Amino acid sequence: MATQVFTTHSAEETVALGRSLAAMLAPPKLVLLRGDLGAGKTTLVKGIAEAFHAASAEEVTSPTFTLIHEYRGPEVNLYHIDLYRIDTPRELETLGLDDLIADNSILLIEWGEKFERFERERDVEIALVRVLNHDDKLDEPARSSKNNSDNYRRIRVITP
Repeated sequence: MATQVFTTHSAEETVALGRSLAAMLAPPKLVLLRGDLGAGKTTLVKGIAEAFHAASAEEVTSPTFTLIHEYRGPEVNLYHIDLYRIDTPRELETLGLDDLIADNSILLIEWGEKFERFERERDVEIALVRVLNHDDKLDEPARSSKNNSDNYRRIRVITP
């Protein structure tokens, strides 16, 4: 497995990183997006969706309440999935995620680590962590969030 680590300093930079990461996400792919609430997962997806001409950044929103957002591009279908509110394998099964897997699909799954299946089946893992300065470690969350504009995001991408 190869690991790359990036640092972004704003939402705009995180969107731009998403655009550049799209090159390594040729379908079919199952991508786990890890990070606490507010870490920037949906912000990163905005750039990925733009890169595949599936949606503009403004059209991409968090699927927290709808669970799945579908963005159709000319060649790629993106499925942004949020499993935060899904707690059991039975609830997961009712979503029909297997029906979304196709040669032209990319599944971007938030909170997929809750289910062992996605740990095994993932093609790429992207972990996002908010940090206060460049000395903070990737796996340590920001110690204070009083001023989010001062926070950086460390983004670790793991690929086969």
